[in-house]
Amino acid sequence: MGRSASAARFALVPMAPADRGRVRLVQVLVRDNNVDQALRALKKKLQREGVFREMKIRRTYEKPSERRAREKAEAVRRHRKLLRKRMEREGY
Repeated sequence: MGRSASAARFALVPMAPADRGRVRLVQVLVRDNNVDQALRALKKKLQREGVFREMKIRRTYEKPSERRAREKAEAVRRHRKLLRKRMEREGY
């Protein structure tokens, strides 16, 4: 059996903390046997999903209190960013 010119690549991607336990498949099509372009697309998707960041965090043990503090700081940063964008857009 030969492979078609358009094979698919899959990677397991962890989901957001609320969706723990479930696994989502990321699919990237390889067009015209251009694997380099498909790898770039895969890396971009994984970056958007936050996989690399999560891998970096999971390299070492993180105490539960540290995890909570980090997650809270991330939430504060996200909220401030949202407020900045809203201020730009709406002026209040």
